Amino acid sequence: MTRTVFIWLMVIGQVIFLFVAVRPSQAQNHEEIQGFVLEESEKGRFVPLEAVSVFWQGLNLGTMTDSVGYFSIPKPPMDSTNRPVLVIRQLGYEADTLFEFPPGRLRIILASGKSKKLKEVVVEGRLNATFQLSEAFNISQMNRKELVKAACCNLSESFETNPAVDVSYSDALTGAKQIQLLGLSGNYVLLTQENLPGIRGLLSGYGFGFTPGPWIESIQVTKGQGSVVNGYESLTGQINVELKKTDWLPRTREKVFVNAYVNQMGRLEANVNQTLKVAPGLLVTHLFHGNALKNKVDLNHDHFLDIPTGNQLQAMQRWSYENKQGIRAQAGFQFMIDGRVGGTDHVDPNSTKNYTIGLEHRQFQAFSKLGYLFPKAKYKSMGWMNSYTQNRVRNRYGATAYSGDQKTWYSNFVYQSIIGSTNLTFKTGGGIRWDSYQETVGFQADSKPGKWSRTEVVPGVFTEFSWTPVPWFTQVAGLRFDYHNLFGPWLTPRLHSKISLSDQSVLRFSAGLGRRLANIFAENPALLASSRQWYLPSANGSTGLYEATSSQLVSSQGGLKPEQAINVGLSWNQGFNLHGKKGNLTVDGYRTDFIEQTVVDLDQDSRAAFLYNLTGRSVATAFQVQVEYEPIRRLDVRLAWKGQDVRQTLHGKLMEKPLVAGHRLFVNLAYETRTKWTFDATVNWVGSKRLPSTSQNPQGLQFPSRSPNFFAVNGQVSKAWNGFELYAGVENLLNYRQTQLILNASNPNQTYFDASLVWGPVIGRMTYAGLRWTVR
Repeated sequence: MTRTVFIWLMVIGQVIFLFVAVRPSQAQNHEEIQGFVLEESEKGRFVPLEAVSVFWQGLNLGTMTDSVGYFSIPKPPMDSTNRPVLVIRQLGYEADTLFEFPPGRLRIILASGKSKKLKEVVVEGRLNATFQLSEAFNISQMNRKELVKAACCNLSESFETNPAVDVSYSDALTGAKQIQLLGLSGNYVLLTQENLPGIRGLLSGYGFGFTPGPWIESIQVTKGQGSVVNGYESLTGQINVELKKTDWLPRTREKVFVNAYVNQMGRLEANVNQTLKVAPGLLVTHLFHGNALKNKVDLNHDHFLDIPTGNQLQAMQRWSYENKQGIRAQAGFQFMIDGRVGGTDHVDPNSTKNYTIGLEHRQFQAFSKLGYLFPKAKYKSMGWMNSYTQNRVRNRYGATAYSGDQKTWYSNFVYQSIIGSTNLTFKTGGGIRWDSYQETVGFQADSKPGKWSRTEVVPGVFTEFSWTPVPWFTQVAGLRFDYHNLFGPWLTPRLHSKISLSDQSVLRFSAGLGRRLANIFAENPALLASSRQWYLPSANGSTGLYEATSSQLVSSQGGLKPEQAINVGLSWNQGFNLHGKKGNLTVDGYRTDFIEQTVVDLDQDSRAAFLYNLTGRSVATAFQVQVEYEPIRRLDVRLAWKGQDVRQTLHGKLMEKPLVAGHRLFVNLAYETRTKWTFDATVNWVGSKRLPSTSQNPQGLQFPSRSPNFFAVNGQVSKAWNGFELYAGVENLLNYRQTQLILNASNPNQTYFDASLVWGPVIGRMTYAGLRWTVR
């Protein structure tokens, strides 16, 4: 009852907010800096620059330009002794640093190459590797400077220098990695690629290894539930990945980019990107990726490969077009083929000691984006985005086989404008998502495979208002309505607030509701690599394992319900000055309270996995304190502590959720010399985790109840010159790894075999080296 009241209070509060905000009498002008960032083309035409960083130097307050180069940023207090500096920065351009701000909208032209510099440019601002965007949402952006601190072979490794996101191996056999945000699995994070559906569905368990790191331009990490524009599936946050765009502007363009990588285990990787100018305003970019591992690695000598052998191939082609009339268009396609073989190193297939892991993933994606920017009203635009995805999975874990096919079509239309003035802006629109799933699981070689299928059709509409009545306060209220063909109507309210306590202090608050439907087999592949008996809810002919609540269908008894959670969070960001050097302190806390949840219970029986609907409480509380400081010029220090308390009702008992560290300490040091040498080091201390109970197993086949604490240390050094960059590094410098990775490894085809209880590093110390080459 309390949760229902909370939801309706959120809805009523947003209605009241809209009533107050939309009234014309409340429209007030507040002081803000607005303008356009342009670049002079080779023909002398001024071209808008998108995604340019605009921020107040030393205040950790910034924004980015939109697709027409427009930006708007609150103006901090100014007097004769306090003159904030506005920095406009884009990689490959001379940074513009402004002290004076004449009335009206600024027209800023970034200089490149031997172009003339603006007279207003007096000093060059230093681009941070990560920074907080100025929106009401708690968004932290990781740019290329941050991403190259580590090898970043794929998306999962991109978060190794980010304290907000935890990365770990999901099991001891497949080499797959998973993430956690706010103490909960990455399955509760909305993962998007350029605001289109990203990792979801059948690739949930392995998808973080399928986005090449050299393809990534930036990553935006949102804590708390994000915008209703992007859907209802964000329960704890959103991670949006921006890939490299088609670009033909001087110095930033990459006519050719090559990346080569090799590590100690023998993994080879190559990436080649190419951009061509086909016609005026029409560009095409090709992205190619390949990796391979042929060596068999068994560092703990348990006769199981620590990581599968195999290879992956990916290619992407993307087109972009724009003209002076305000039309912007993008289209492209991408395909991926990944095949891996792991398990025991025995070569005799008839041996009782033989256990084979076979992983085959294929994906095809096509997308399009069409936008129109009103030439006489730069604040007004509309866009239509579409994507189509096919996923194919054919996996084998010993005697257990899993196969799945997924087709997804997504369409979203967004219109944005203002009401009265830029103090009150809004986004509205609607779309549809269509998912088709076909899954087959055979838990034993001689068992009859179980088959499940479902089709989801979810049309929806949304409205989101952003109101800034005074310079120090911004309120964003969003509401969306969706109708699920299996589960009926869904209402999703969300609220975000930002209060500028001073020119260096910002407080953010968020609250809202999120929903999703768990894909139990795809999201728990580690459990397939064990001899556990699965206990599933009763199946229904129309909805598979899921309970239908739509009035058009007969509700199944005991089927899984859609997951629902309320997320509430508070974040405080404070800039400071210590010994003449500027720094930043961030403190935030978030609580996720589940209304419905799909529970994976590994404690009720050491030899079984029970999946059922939540009965009782499930709460995740996460706190983080982070300090960033530059004690000496070009040395960036980032310190963080994170505490997490995640509890879930398992077979009637409120218990600590397994495999979640209660505490984590993080240190990252980055130093850059004037001669383009860079040095990076990251230290992680990971606290103890509760392990699923194995007390019912015989002695000698049990894990302890908790894991030990451990340190993980990574480092890298690189040198850049004339378009070339050489880098070398080490991961897990202290060579710490979980010694016993698999229960009953000597008898993989018998009872008690379990490779899912991984709490620490699987791979020991590993060195690597690589080359980046850019032709502009």
